[in-house]
Amino acid sequence: MHPGHALTVMAAAFTAGAINSIAGGGTLVSFPSLLGIGLTGQQANVTSTIALWPGSIGGFWGHRENLAGTREFALRLMPVSLLGGALGAWLMLVTPQKVFDHLVPWLILAATVLLAANDPVNKLLKKVGGHDRTSGWWMGAMVFQFIVGIYGGYFGAGIGILMLAALSLLGLTDIHQMNGLKNLLALCINGVAIFAFLLTEFLRHPGNVQWVLVGLMAVAAGLGGLFGSHMAHRVGRTTVRAGVVTIGFVLTAWYFYKTYGI
Repeated sequence: MHPGHALTVMAAAFTAGAINSIAGGGTLVSFPSLLGIGLTGQQANVTSTIALWPGSIGGFWGHRENLAGTREFALRLMPVSLLGGALGAWLMLVTPQKVFDHLVPWLILAATVLLAANDPVNKLLKKVGGHDRTSGWWMGAMVFQFIVGIYGGYFGAGIGILMLAALSLLGLTDIHQMNGLKNLLALCINGVAIFAFLLTEFLRHPGNVQWVLVGLMAVAAGLGGLFGSHMAHRVGRTTVRAGVVTIGFVLTAWYFYKTYGI
């Protein structure tokens, strides 16, 4: 491996870890960095997902006390999260490489728009307020979470805002509870996707997981997460999110130009 490539992806993973610990959206940095050193879209997606997952475990564990009082939500939404994540991962793995590479600009655009919508959606939901959790609302939430799981297993960036919106409409108002449950469900989605990626890697089609890069990025992302946790109050979530959204739109424009010539 070229030393410059190693430094590039480690710097991106460090930044992604810091971003995830403050505001979320770190995939918008780690994923393009892997594309930039020559990985295919699927290789970059799988490698980035596996490398950043340990950081999400730490984030979940550090906020596990926020799950108090969410048992009913977890029991209903975890199974559909796992099923959706597994289906999304399978769809990603069976997508022809050329097709996935053409989807990259759209995936980055979708993740950027979701991240940009975070604050406006949260403000709107505070005005709308929660609803009684009737059987119809539960069914709607489970179907929605299943769709979120599919997207999360396929690509994943930006699923947090979708889950927060659904939980708010189900009547949850405590942002700490919502974040704790969101972290748990995201862990399920990404975890089952990683299991599918590894199963395919070892049993059928090796080559998607770039193990050296996974190791380097996992360490760098962990250090970035620690750094981000110390910087969170100094920098602020809004500032970081605005920066990531700007990066996302720039990358979207670049990959549309690179892929379609527009």
